[in-house]
Amino acid sequence: MFRVGSGGVEQRRLLIARKLDPDRYEQKLICTDAWGGLPERFVDAGCEVIHIGQIRHIADVRVYRNALRCIKQWQPDIIHGAVYEGVAIAAVAGRLSRVPVVIGEETSDPQNRRWSGHLLFRLLSGLTHHMVAVSPAVQEYLRDTLRLPSDKVSLINNGVDEHSPSDAQEDQRMLERFNFRSQDFVIGTVGRLVDEHKRVSDLIRTLALLHAAGMRSTRLLLVGDGPDRKMLENFAVSLGVRESVHFAGYIANPQPLYAVMDVFALASAAEAFGLVLVEAMFAGLPVIATRVGGIPGVVEDGRTGVLVPAFSPERFAEELLRLAMDETVRREMGARGQQRAQTLFSADRYVADVDCLYQRLSARVGLP
Repeated sequence: MFRVGSGGVEQRRLLIARKLDPDRYEQKLICTDAWGGLPERFVDAGCEVIHIGQIRHIADVRVYRNALRCIKQWQPDIIHGAVYEGVAIAAVAGRLSRVPVVIGEETSDPQNRRWSGHLLFRLLSGLTHHMVAVSPAVQEYLRDTLRLPSDKVSLINNGVDEHSPSDAQEDQRMLERFNFRSQDFVIGTVGRLVDEHKRVSDLIRTLALLHAAGMRSTRLLLVGDGPDRKMLENFAVSLGVRESVHFAGYIANPQPLYAVMDVFALASAAEAFGLVLVEAMFAGLPVIATRVGGIPGVVEDGRTGVLVPAFSPERFAEELLRLAMDETVRREMGARGQQRAQTLFSADRYVADVDCLYQRLSARVGLP
């Protein structure tokens, strides 16, 4: 992998570390950097975390040399790389080390990738034995844009661990922490505060539009941190809604916060899958999100939520106003979303699909 921090890709790798049969698999995680509490959770799951140094650019020979040293020492049967840099390291170092099965995984929405990025990723994908797509949109990209053979690409939709619902006392503590009142209409989102990608500024604009329409009790709860937090705080001040925007910061387990939200919103400009949408659906929340990347494969427009064009605060405001006025619709959407998440996006289903892929590719090359 690239960095191990708090992102969705790392969370999926942790599911694999925790849930794959330890009698069949021994796992190690090679990464360029690691921070926060997540690396310890890998170790607790029996998966050693090996740092090979920060990668300065995609052709950083030092990092590939360090990866080669680890691979040759351990001699794995399967190497599975994720994120652009992780795929590059896995493909190059895995092939040079003659690893029997080298897998790459496209985990991003590549709509804004330059032609040179497409070309390089196609070359890297050519070095792998197989590629995994995390959503139908990514599968289409690998097949149609990179023109990989269909039998070289597998779709494995992401999965999420379902948490136990929070109790009434915990819900009350959350309301008190953010000074929410029972009559407040709370719009929530979870993600790293990088506005070019997550477009939280569009949600702040949406909040200002809702206030102007008379919904003065609407609140926006932002769970996550990142380099654009100060800019977003200042932006909320400039629109006169700072007191109604609540910055929760980074929270390792944001699940209890879903209980105080009325609607979950995601305004991303690009998204390969949208794991936080599944987390919100598991919590029984209706979802409003942008129609980009893999999101339409997660959210059923009109049934489990509402999809709107990217960069459209006016549409967000229009749909949120409608949802705010109809609690029955919100409840029904939330129930259908919860059922969809349990059926299609569970952690057990995800890990079973990964296990099936590993066994199929292993059998193809004669591994036990």
